[in-house]
Amino acid sequence: MSLMLRIKRVPTVVSNYQKEEAEEGARRAGGCGRNCFNKCCLPGAKLPLYAYKRADSIANEKSLVGLEDSEAPMAFLDSLVLGEWEDRMQRGLFRYDVTACETKVIPGKNGFIAQLNEGRHLKKRPTEFRVDKVLQPFDGNKFNFTKVGQEEVLFQFEASGDGEAQFFPEAPIDAENSPSVVAINVSPIEYGHVLLIPRILDCLPQRIDHESFLLALHMVVEADNPFFRLGYNSLGAFATINHLHFQAYYLAVPFPVEKASTKKTTTLGNSAVKVSELRNYPVRGLVFEGGNTLEDLSNAVSDSCVCLQENNIPYNVLISDCGKRIFLFPQCYAEKQAMGEVRSELLDTQVNPAVWEISGHMVLKRKEDYEGASEENAWRLLAEVSLSEERFQEVKALVFEAISCSLSDADTASQNPSEEDVEDQSAEDMLAMQQGSHTAIIAGTHDCLVIQ
Repeated sequence: MSLMLRIKRVPTVVSNYQKEEAEEGARRAGGCGRNCFNKCCLPGAKLPLYAYKRADSIANEKSLVGLEDSEAPMAFLDSLVLGEWEDRMQRGLFRYDVTACETKVIPGKNGFIAQLNEGRHLKKRPTEFRVDKVLQPFDGNKFNFTKVGQEEVLFQFEASGDGEAQFFPEAPIDAENSPSVVAINVSPIEYGHVLLIPRILDCLPQRIDHESFLLALHMVVEADNPFFRLGYNSLGAFATINHLHFQAYYLAVPFPVEKASTKKTTTLGNSAVKVSELRNYPVRGLVFEGGNTLEDLSNAVSDSCVCLQENNIPYNVLISDCGKRIFLFPQCYAEKQAMGEVRSELLDTQVNPAVWEISGHMVLKRKEDYEGASEENAWRLLAEVSLSEERFQEVKALVFEAISCSLSDADTASQNPSEEDVEDQSAEDMLAMQQGSHTAIIAGTHDCLVIQ
């Protein structure tokens, strides 16, 4: 029997701002008249500002184990994200009511999660660029996040200047310094689904850089909630907007990839970042964890992503476990689609396997696929996403070469794994909140100074 996940139902209507005809709506005084998040409409605008504390390392040892009995208070950032997201829900700014979507855990050892989300299929913005090139220039004529309404943006997210987390309920938007912001995803997959958009007004294309990835990692660490994961899709790996952004949402069950066993491949020099390979999982991937500092971990993943981008290899990234583990998945599904190598029954599902699907959260668009969801079907789809073993080893060597070139002490890296390096996350350890609800989000205790 499938385990059903209960989430609260909140009536939601489609926002006028989300209707296509609103683009040519009545103009208001000043700017372009749409109250957009571009320089034309920003003079005098204010938004909350969360200034995070720069963390040198991830000291928090919280995991998914046993959190269903925890009474820990929410971290400030956690409560801010959820409070602002709920506010936008009540104001009707989403394309559909994601809390009404049916969700279940599929029976089987992997615990794949299936969601029926017909609204996302019908109302999600279509892709407007080529899918065979990972790096493409930003095109301001196509949809980008400067065109969203200011009401969709929740708050600014920047590093604190004095080393302590601070919150400013109303802070001017400095258009000249291009703030990083958190906004709602108007076509949400799950509760609390938000976008992190680094330096939004710089109009960066969808490509990882060291500064932006570190910002994303800081957000996960600051949220301090193991049910809050952050993902990234490159172009060619089912990103749909060529404007740099990360996605994040809450799901109160472990992702199947988080339970998968791994085998250590190497430790990267004096940075102490451990790199492992996923085992017994349908998509081949690398897992990064540890490091002497948060920046060590971030740089190792960023170097890997830059390498993949520059070699036109599509990929997805998942930041998990409050920032302690990062999964990197090179993939080839779109390439197989273009070459006619994907079986018709898989194409008929119209599922685009991006970071969430690869991690085990299957967002299904047809009721028949949801009702017939099985572990075998999920595995079959994800296996088509994965590189072959031979190709994966070639890509892994390419990535390790790129990482080594960026480390001054790369020659000290240990590359002699033993069978004892295989690690397995037990199913019992990952059962937290399988009978829980989306409204019972448990989080950490980060302090934040609120400045009125």
